[in-house]
Amino acid sequence: MNFFKSFSIILVFLMLGLRANSQGFLKTSGKQIVNEKGENIILRGYGLGGWMLQEGYMLGIKNTGQQHEIRKRIEKILSKEQADEFYEVWLENHTTKADIDSLKAWGFNSVRLPMHYNLYTLPAELEPVAGNNTWIEKGFALTDSLLAWCKANNMYLILDLHAAPGGQGNDLNISDRDSSKPSLWQSEANQQKTIALWRKLAERYVNESYIGGYDLVNEPNWGFTDSINDRNGIKEQNNAALKKLYISITNAIREVDKNHLLIIEGNGWGNNYKGIVDEGLWDSNMVLSFHKYWNFNDEKSIEHMINHRNKLNVPVWLGETGENSNVWFTQAVALLESNNIGWAWWPLKKLGANNPLQVKSNLNYDRLLKYWNGEADEPPKESDVYSGLLELATYTNIATNIKHYDVIDALIRQPFTIQTKPFKTVHLRPDLIIPAPNYDLGKNGMAYYDSDTADYRSAGKPGVGNRGRVYRSDGVDIFKDSSLYDSYYVGDIKEDEWLQYTIEVEEPGKYSLVFFVSAIKAGGLFTVTKNGKQLSPQLKVPATGGYTNWQTITIPVQFEKGSNKFRLYFDNGGFNLKSFSLNKN
Repeated sequence: MNFFKSFSIILVFLMLGLRANSQGFLKTSGKQIVNEKGENIILRGYGLGGWMLQEGYMLGIKNTGQQHEIRKRIEKILSKEQADEFYEVWLENHTTKADIDSLKAWGFNSVRLPMHYNLYTLPAELEPVAGNNTWIEKGFALTDSLLAWCKANNMYLILDLHAAPGGQGNDLNISDRDSSKPSLWQSEANQQKTIALWRKLAERYVNESYIGGYDLVNEPNWGFTDSINDRNGIKEQNNAALKKLYISITNAIREVDKNHLLIIEGNGWGNNYKGIVDEGLWDSNMVLSFHKYWNFNDEKSIEHMINHRNKLNVPVWLGETGENSNVWFTQAVALLESNNIGWAWWPLKKLGANNPLQVKSNLNYDRLLKYWNGEADEPPKESDVYSGLLELATYTNIATNIKHYDVIDALIRQPFTIQTKPFKTVHLRPDLIIPAPNYDLGKNGMAYYDSDTADYRSAGKPGVGNRGRVYRSDGVDIFKDSSLYDSYYVGDIKEDEWLQYTIEVEEPGKYSLVFFVSAIKAGGLFTVTKNGKQLSPQLKVPATGGYTNWQTITIPVQFEKGSNKFRLYFDNGGFNLKSFSLNKN
């Protein structure tokens, strides 16, 4: 009896501890999302794009976007069993507890899970009995694991139906839609399956306070009244079918779960709410979500959502954004949080550098990509394809991902400070070499200056940012030196651009500062300053005979104790900078 009594007391204290550690269910309070203490919550999160639902661009595929088409391509070379193995290894490695632990450590407080319905239930046309729902444990088990990792980190998990049965729009890739079959809007069976899936999820997670909310349908994009001229529903005035489905899902969820936030998105990729909320909201615990890509980060860009928020007295949340430069990211976060709007960036990882984690490729997969992208006439050997795909799936694991801390800094620190910090802490020592791409972290105009920093194509001002699209994502143009392994340089340098580097010095002394430069033509000019003082006359860059034919320019420098900040001012561009070294005199 004493043992059981003691055990019961311990259990009570453990439960109280867990309760105290929890912030309770998120809910709405006027225009705010709050926890059970009534504290305003700004969600800062990442979407796990590519895990349950692949898109071609995330894999480097140029001409196929839908996951089912990617799988067909795989099965043209490999067997179905081998394709199954690839996807199993992919799901096992792409998102793990280490990813969520890292997000927490970096400063994020939430995760958005893009769900593919086919991991949770059969397609309507494959049901053994029409109208029934066959539940698949795989999706639920993956979600359970993700929720456990979020709970361990006191982070909120938002469930997002990214691929609804049949597909919810004419942008086929985002929902893995097969246009040869009825869409979500063309099939009552698909709509009923969508409703049933949400009821099942709500039933399973009704008591889970770390589920932050249910994002009912990702980016609907359907021309309900003009399917030819307004295929994606941007100009849709009615949206009656979308509203009807939302209400049906709401009713199904509320039959079993009155705890969780319901998040809805407008038509036209989440932003067109015409006809949906004109008569008000139908639930008292609802959030309006919108998506934002490639436009200016000014008040006008979010004005439509601020107006909805004010009129309806409801919170708004930016459920998806990203795929741009660090400059754009910093601007966007500053705009959003100054308006008390939380956000979820997209995606956490892919083959590409403008996200926190980059998936490494491999030689066999690169050969397969060349074939898929029309750059090679014949496919690689079956064994090479099999090896390359499994290696790629394994490389999705965070343990082998390339970490881009510049992206994290742009989202978490830079929106709220003009202070710079070293890209990597560098202490002065003899024969020190600093790669040119390792300029300081900070805002454009503070840690560096580049004239083309982001893509604003949705606002009619396309930009490129980092033209090399490797290593960092600020706007500074960084390229890979193919003649050397894991070597990068700053290129496409233009007049009036500049870079700053911080070196920590414990023992003052005299050094030679040696710059490694290249240029096709002579004419490049740059000036070097240290702690605001010019070190030497303007330096001239000679013609070196090639983009990666490096020559040196040397000047003397005296170091003082403490932080020494160098700036390289490019008075005339047209050359490349690989690195600079410091040699003891």
